[in-house]
Amino acid sequence: MGATLLIFLLTLVFSMPLGLPLTAMRMSRIKIIQWIAKIYISIMRGTPLMLQLLVVFYGPHYLFNIKLPYSYRFYAVIIGFALNYAAYFAEIYRSGIQSIPVGQREAAEVLGYGKAGTFFKIIFPQMVKRIMPPVTNEVITLVKDTSLAFAIAYTEMFTVAKQVSSSMASIMPLFVAGLFYYIFNFIVAYAMELIEKKFDYYR
Repeated sequence: MGATLLIFLLTLVFSMPLGLPLTAMRMSRIKIIQWIAKIYISIMRGTPLMLQLLVVFYGPHYLFNIKLPYSYRFYAVIIGFALNYAAYFAEIYRSGIQSIPVGQREAAEVLGYGKAGTFFKIIFPQMVKRIMPPVTNEVITLVKDTSLAFAIAYTEMFTVAKQVSSSMASIMPLFVAGLFYYIFNFIVAYAMELIEKKFDYYR
């Protein structure tokens, strides 16, 4: 459970901030930068996360003949998850930003706000409020996706449950793991609901 929790937390720590510059690239007026972001997001969302984990883990060896230590499995899991979820968060951020009426940007400009001030003081708080439901869905999906770490033989909760289930010839360990995932997701959903209520004043 601790390994699963660590994957979950580190993925959020890296992927959510990484989504912001990716959103900026996606919304850039420079076509080359915009298309780089589009292609990256398309690949990350259009291919299985399991495949991406395998590429991150085996890529350095097959492409550059680099021998990596066993501990690299953990880093490969975090890198793979963070790169994948950053693409999803970037599109969520973009939809939130574009949902803010243009008139608010124009009003901020009249009041003397610069682009950075307009974004962080006016656009960003409203964006956070509007994107909370899809972000909550992604965070809940992440809890379940942590089980994909078994693809590169990194031991987390679901991997252990499968091993115990095989050794005991019983399906009960898998049900217990399912219960842990459900409780985990229940706590996450409750926490996200509390955060959403904090932004109720942006109605």
